[in-house]
Amino acid sequence: MSGRDETAFTEFAVASRSRLRSTAYLLCGDWDRASDHVQEALIRVYVNWPRLVRKGGELAYARRAVVSVFLDAARKRSSRELPAEPDPTRASGEDVAASVTDRAALMAALATLPDRQRACVVLRYFEDLDVRQTAVVLGCSEGTVKSQTARALATLRATFESPALGGLTVNGARSLPW
Repeated sequence: MSGRDETAFTEFAVASRSRLRSTAYLLCGDWDRASDHVQEALIRVYVNWPRLVRKGGELAYARRAVVSVFLDAARKRSSRELPAEPDPTRASGEDVAASVTDRAALMAALATLPDRQRACVVLRYFEDLDVRQTAVVLGCSEGTVKSQTARALATLRATFESPALGGLTVNGARSLPW
């Protein structure tokens, strides 16, 4: 294809796949769906590759594509699919450590948030984007990012202060290993 540097795209995809997959996992809570979201996002990046290279916004575009794919999938799924319980007999492939409980609690709490609020939290606190950058990725105003983030944090705070979590502390003696 004319104007498309296949090698540069492949190098970009290999270098950014892990980070994009982590972002997608934080959004959807499932490693397999996260991989699917990243693959779909990288297809979108590939289609626009020549333009992105000229403007220098490859990673920003890829991140925005991952969020868009997640939001698109959430809209589609909400109208026709029902989530299934995870298979407790299937090994995760990860080395189990003390942080598993905290990670599970955070993922469960993130899963309770509406999609836009979850996207705001992931982009602001896991991707370290500022309010303006988050608004650009989500295609909304900075005020919307602020209000959605505030609502999400209030929900998360209430969840983590719940006695049902057995005293999990975020800023105390125990901290989340993120």
